[in-house]
Amino acid sequence: MSISESSPAATSLPNGDCGRPRARPGGNRVTVVLGAQWGDEGKGKVVDLLAQDADIVCRCQGGNNAGHTVVVDSVEYDFHLLPSGIINPNVTAFIGNGVVIHLPGLFEEAEKNVQKGKGLDGWEKRLIISDRAHIVFDFHQAADGIQEQQRQEQAGKNLGTTKKGIGPVYSSKAARSGLRMCDLVSDFDGFSERFKVLANQYKSIYPTLEIDIEGELQQLKELTLL
Repeated sequence: MSISESSPAATSLPNGDCGRPRARPGGNRVTVVLGAQWGDEGKGKVVDLLAQDADIVCRCQGGNNAGHTVVVDSVEYDFHLLPSGIINPNVTAFIGNGVVIHLPGLFEEAEKNVQKGKGLDGWEKRLIISDRAHIVFDFHQAADGIQEQQRQEQAGKNLGTTKKGIGPVYSSKAARSGLRMCDLVSDFDGFSERFKVLANQYKSIYPTLEIDIEGELQQLKELTLL
């Protein structure tokens, strides 16, 4: 598994203008798979089919709240965060900067699938994660559960989230207080200080929220060494 640095979105063209270079006719084809019916449309199965002839598979948004099931040689693989196309051994899989990543969940998902069969052999060498992807922390998930409980108590119904912290982490991203993969791998001391600030902000918002700050930091540090 490696972390990729973001590249500039625009380049200087020969005429002096600044813009994105146009693809040449007959160049590589890009296929985009999107769901337009609120989930469970079968995106994972479509991606798995298309990935058979692909060199690169990229996930652009979301987190590990959703799930895709892929069956290969009678073995059922479950994907929540990993791009499901990674099951093709010839594919390089990208997790883009729009995705939010719970690192313990990522490694747990990979390990479970590795134990099921050979479909994910060598996955860590074929996965590239954007350094701008935001990180889901355990307290994001805990806050998600508290929010659901509050909705139930105050309005008599909740949203039915998976309590994976997806909403809270995107809120942190929008508020510019979230932490990214580049923060984690570049300067862990600076990352730790910002993590503590963010954790204490959540504790002030949710007084019943319990956060093992040092324990989670230690876990994240160990995961960066894998």
